[in-house]
This record gives sequence, C-alpha cells and structure tokens, in this order.
Amino acid sequence: MNNTKETLQRTPLHASHVDLGARMVSFGGWEMPVEYTGISEEHIAVRTAAGLFDVSHMGEIEIAGDHALAAVQRISCNNADKLQVGQAQYSGLLTSEGAFVDDLLVYRLASDHFMLVVNAANIQKDYQWIKEHISTIGDAVAVNASSRYALLAVQGPAALDVVQTLTSIDLAEISYYWFETGELANERVTISRTGYTGEDGVEIFISPQSAGKIWKALLESGQKVGLKPAGLGARDTLRLESAMRLYGQDITDQTSVLEAGLGWIVGWEKEGFIGDDVLRLQKADGVSRRLVGFEMVDRGIARHGYEVYAEGVEIGIVTSGTHAPFLKKAIGMAYVQKAYTAIDTEFQINIRGRHVTARVVRMPFYKRREAD
Repeated sequence: MNNTKETLQRTPLHASHVDLGARMVSFGGWEMPVEYTGISEEHIAVRTAAGLFDVSHMGEIEIAGDHALAAVQRISCNNADKLQVGQAQYSGLLTSEGAFVDDLLVYRLASDHFMLVVNAANIQKDYQWIKEHISTIGDAVAVNASSRYALLAVQGPAALDVVQTLTSIDLAEISYYWFETGELANERVTISRTGYTGEDGVEIFISPQSAGKIWKALLESGQKVGLKPAGLGARDTLRLESAMRLYGQDITDQTSVLEAGLGWIVGWEKEGFIGDDVLRLQKADGVSRRLVGFEMVDRGIARHGYEVYAEGVEIGIVTSGTHAPFLKKAIGMAYVQKAYTAIDTEFQINIRGRHVTARVVRMPFYKRREAD
C-alpha cells in the first residue's frame, strides 16, 4: 500500500516544521504544518504580538510582454490598469458566469510584467486556464514560476518590528498592498504589505534556497516580542474572524462575485473581462442569495456544509464556521436567501440533528485597531 505522504509536495521548510514539533497534515496536495503549540495559542499570538507562517505552497504565475496588461485585464475582474509598479490588488479569475476559478493577488512588477499569487490547490488548473484565455491577446506569455519562490508571512501588531531589524527597507513607508524589493538577512527578497489574517504585517517572497536562513532569522528576531510560528489552523481561524473568503468553501466556481459580497474587487469601469456580462446583469437585477456573517445565539459550532433553516424550510448552507479564539464566540459565514440577509435576522443551523439558532451580524467579525 502506498504511503500518501510520499505523493505530497513539501515546502523548503518542511524539516524546520518537523524540528519544531509541528503537526503536519495534507492540504491542497502539500504536507503542511497545521499547528505547533496549539491553534488558539498561535491565533492569540498573531492578534497580540506576531506570528510567522510558511505559505510557500501558494503559487506564483507571471505574465509578461508588451500586451501583459491587456492579458491581465481580460482574465481578472479587478482593474489592473490602476496598479502602479510596486502595487498589488485583490482580484478574481472568473468563469463566464461570474463565479470563481480562483481568487488571487495581482502584483505589478513592471509596466509589462505581472505576478499572480494563486491558491496552492489551483496552481496547475489556474496556469492552464490563464494560458488558454490569453492565447489570442498578442505579446503576453504566462509562466508558472512557483518553483522559484518560497513565501513567508509575518503577521501581527509587532510584525513590522520583527522584520525591520533584519532589513534596510523602511517598512513603515510601504503602504498597504504595496511592495518593495531589497535585502533581508543579506538575502534578496520582495516584501509586500499584505496578509490573510486581518492584522498588519508583511509577506516575504524569497528564493527556496534562502528560506531556512530567513525563517531562522525571523524566529530569532521575534523572540523579544513573543512571536510564534503559526500553522494553517490559526491561519484559518484568523482569516475567518476577519471575514476573508476561502476558496473551495466561501467562494467556488458555483458562487458569483456579487453573491460572495465581493463587488468591490470588480473593475466596473473596464469592459471585456471574463464574466463581465453576467455580473452586470446581477448588479442591475440583484442576486437571490448572499453570503452573510453570523454568530451563534445558542451553544454550538457551525461547520462547512451544515444546512441553514428558517421556519422549518432550508434557506441556505454554511461555508465556514469556528469558535473564534480572540473573540471567544462561535461565528461563521453562510449563503442564505436574500430575504434572510438583514442584520439581526435569526435562523437555525442543523448541527448534527439539532436546529441551533444563529443571528446575522456585520462583517468583518474582527477589525484591528489602527495605530495611534
């Protein structure tokens, strides 16, 4: 019988995670750390100090050429023409029905050179989809550059302090969703003021060969502020507290951008992107269901796939749910019929045969306090 782990990909930091005692799990075709000392402890560290994540499983697809901008404009829903060199944006690769092939970050490396950061499980799918849909655009070539990068994230209120001691780049001068290239721990890096936790922080693109050195340097630098290595478990509870959507759960190829409450990532002023026509119709006519945030009124934790009911009739489905470690309450997101989307609306969630009451609340559930 084959050992499943032998078929899983590993990041350059796999041995470091094992040495730290991480519990390793299969995720998106990769063997990844889900936790080191405990999900709640790692979660709280990110909210109050800093956490260090290995997210090298994420994919990087580069598009370059004289018509690179036209290619990115065609395949992604946000308006990449607004990006200056050194700036990034959240966007989506969409089906012709305005649903998600994937969500991604678009980085403008040069006027004619873009990097798309995509979800780990979708790298090959996205790459083939992108190649197919830019093939008629002209001078624009897509390259799956994922093997050239490792990616680390330092997140939390003390994150910039941890990283600043290792680099001459003035991190405070990098605005949210901008990036800069320079040196960190004497290695060439690109530092981006982005993240998936709802906290301030950076994501650091590095060569796979330098990953171990930089990981160790960040751990040592973070000791003074209580930084902890954090796994995928805390990453998931952090992003949910911040109402960040997860591909494969909250957004899929069956959920439209507007149903997901992500109309703000559509460049409505541009035309001709994939899914354009359907989204404009939905914008004009409205959608029949929407993603809402909820918190449990009665005891219970809703999980992905649980049915939502009102007056005994099924009205939707839970996409994400957890007990939020920092907020200390059970929260989640669900697609429900439009009539049940107003704030304070109550409905019931089928939790293992019990219909447990939940209430619609505003998202995000958690929003960090801006520095004074």
